[in-house]
Amino acid sequence: MPEGVTDPNYKPLPGRLGNLTVEQQHVLTKFRTQIQEEGWFVPERMDDATLLRFLRARKFDLDKSKTMLKAAEEWRKEFGVDDIVQNFDFKEKAEVDKYYPQYYHKSDKDGRPLYIEKLGKLDIKALYQITSQERQLQRLVFEYEKFLTDRLPACSKAVGHPVETSCTILDLGGVSLSNFYRVKDYVAKAASIGQDRYPECMGKFYIINAPWAFSTVWSFIKPWLDEVTVSKIDILGSSYQPKLLAQIPKESLPKEYGGTCECEGGCSLSDAGPWNESKGAGEQVPTQA
Repeated sequence: MPEGVTDPNYKPLPGRLGNLTVEQQHVLTKFRTQIQEEGWFVPERMDDATLLRFLRARKFDLDKSKTMLKAAEEWRKEFGVDDIVQNFDFKEKAEVDKYYPQYYHKSDKDGRPLYIEKLGKLDIKALYQITSQERQLQRLVFEYEKFLTDRLPACSKAVGHPVETSCTILDLGGVSLSNFYRVKDYVAKAASIGQDRYPECMGKFYIINAPWAFSTVWSFIKPWLDEVTVSKIDILGSSYQPKLLAQIPKESLPKEYGGTCECEGGCSLSDAGPWNESKGAGEQVPTQA
């Protein structure tokens, strides 16, 4: 079992620490040994749980997993990830929230950080008057890094077992096809960063308020995603509340989605959750319904 497990009912999913086949353990050990011997092992971000994310993403094919991790490391240098982590300041966050809300907010019943994105509120013209696609992508990477180093460890501690993925709600209510086409380059780059550089971080993904024209939007998005990612996506219309409340405690879900949460100043800017002791840390330990 991984260290720090206090939940007596925790059963790791296949391919995770504590539930590896003999062959998978052998591949993991070989993976770690090879990159150590080749001199590009970075202990602080290449623990076994991380190596296993890359292995699962490539179905435990050692060569493909190694190629993927090496490419991610090269991308980190090109994109300037370390500098972003240390120095990035998204001063326009409150203004951007008016035109493209994207935020982490508390956790679901399995302890995963809840992430909400309101693509339907996107006002691309107003958005790019106050920020840029480059800064949006830098913010995305900053949040991915914080997700791994702050949010997941805090959520894991709160529920007593490893939490390795997020629960996402993508709200398409009011989405405009013309606006989507104007932002599709950003969406494609964001999807690529997510699945190529931060693999196996998606646990649950709900697309809600999907309009009649969503099949057109989906036809653009789907080719950017691998089959494993697509299999985790649940496309819902406007009758989404029962499905969300089956996975997310009502006190974690913003009131506009059928929950009871009404954070002071708005949920989208509260950053409430176990990772933020002043705003919601430990206020509930999620349990299975």
